[in-house]
Amino acid sequence: MKFPAFLVAILMTGLAAQAQRAQNPVIYADVPDMSMIRVGDTYYMSSTTMHMSPGVPIMQSTDLVNWQTVSYAYDVLDDVDALNLANGKSTYGRGSWASSLRYHNGTYYVTTFSNTTGKTYIYSTKNIVQGPWKAVSFSPSLHDHSLFFDDDGRVYMVYGGGRIMLTELSKDVSGIKPGTDSKVIIENASAPAGNNIGLPAEGSQLFKVNGKYYLFNICWPKGGMRTVVVHRADKITGPYEGRVALQDKGVAQGGLISTPAGKWYAYLFRDFGAVGRIPYWVPVTWEDGWPVLGIDNKVPGSLDLPAGRGLAPGIVSSDEFDRPQGGNSLPLAWQWNHNPDNDHWSLTQRPGYLRLRTARVDTAILQARNTLTQRTFGPVCSVVTAMDISRMKEGDCAGLLLLQKQYGWVGVKADKGAKSIVMVSTDAGRPVERQHIPLTQDIIYLKADCDFRDRTDKGYFYYSLDGKSWTPVGATLQMAYTLPHFMGYRFGLFNYATKAPGGYVDVDFYRVSDRISK
Repeated sequence: MKFPAFLVAILMTGLAAQAQRAQNPVIYADVPDMSMIRVGDTYYMSSTTMHMSPGVPIMQSTDLVNWQTVSYAYDVLDDVDALNLANGKSTYGRGSWASSLRYHNGTYYVTTFSNTTGKTYIYSTKNIVQGPWKAVSFSPSLHDHSLFFDDDGRVYMVYGGGRIMLTELSKDVSGIKPGTDSKVIIENASAPAGNNIGLPAEGSQLFKVNGKYYLFNICWPKGGMRTVVVHRADKITGPYEGRVALQDKGVAQGGLISTPAGKWYAYLFRDFGAVGRIPYWVPVTWEDGWPVLGIDNKVPGSLDLPAGRGLAPGIVSSDEFDRPQGGNSLPLAWQWNHNPDNDHWSLTQRPGYLRLRTARVDTAILQARNTLTQRTFGPVCSVVTAMDISRMKEGDCAGLLLLQKQYGWVGVKADKGAKSIVMVSTDAGRPVERQHIPLTQDIIYLKADCDFRDRTDKGYFYYSLDGKSWTPVGATLQMAYTLPHFMGYRFGLFNYATKAPGGYVDVDFYRVSDRISK
């Protein structure tokens, strides 16, 4: 069937216009619990990365769509066994949770809290990109708090789950103001969504617009979906009145941001299977002093914002591990799985390579230190890497990992005086070696593909002996988002010892692609 030329022209014009607009999800990767500010015409956003180090990534944008990671609030949250993967302890799914990002009187503030340590953390800097960051902490851990600077100079944190609390901080923002007690400002913040609530209201973010206070929370009615609830008041202490602001696709938890031109948006996220919790923006209008989210109460597929240019290299990044000026620094896309042991990795011992040296004996990959990770992303993604495995010791395992509780990896195992290519997966509830292939050369090429289309959530593994011809290996990994890890899947480079420390591998490159083999 041949369409008339004018209809083809109209269709092509529509497609071209659509391609010039931002699409939801704005970021198809695990960037949950966003907090956002605008300083002049530049936007900054913080997010949750829990057990990873460095932590609380800071991202920057000039158009609300294309983001670049520019810093982290901390290198190490704290020096305890659980964060160090030491003495059999770990902090998967905990570490630091939802942060609050604010700018006040020339200073940037990032606050977060940790169930691992029972503390609330406050980081501040005059330069959000270059630092340095000043850190203070105090007990208790204030759950899902929102830092708020009021017009009268007083500083607060709003926090809690279901029952929303208000506590005042000292003016230097170093801790809770001495002699003060927390106050209940909303007894049941879930009430606007009904009485049948599974997850009580949490994720507080407080804003002041035209003299009124607006508190954003999320709750989850039983049998329903994540829901945005907004309360407003004339005083920070209340009384507050609330309403359901959005209930569509489970897109929820976040807050408000305005553009220099005076347009408003809500930044929110959506649980989306194994890729994680992915950001959506929703246009906001104002009616009778209330923010109205969405278009006809729905999350739109496209936005009146510039088109996205992809996540690389701003949020994910290829790396040749070549540092022309020397140095041991990694691109900000990288995070270690828990606190690293900095004495046992290097970019300088063999220039152009990442060296991962074992320092102890571990029984499982989830207990292995110095696993270096980056986000996976959708709708599909792939990573190719190459390793020199000539200096592995008996019992060592090294390779490329898809990291979550239900993990899978392809790599090399040294056993009984020989090396083999192996693929291991845990989709049977425990790690199982799916394939074992003898290896007689010192260089191995490895590849992992992720398919998140329509929540397929499949992981595929390959190896190559020459970097050109690829062979599937093992079994398909059925990826699953699990609460014990509470994070979308990560690609990971690893090397761990099961018998004796001291072996090492040299990683030649890490190359990211938005295409897969299947």
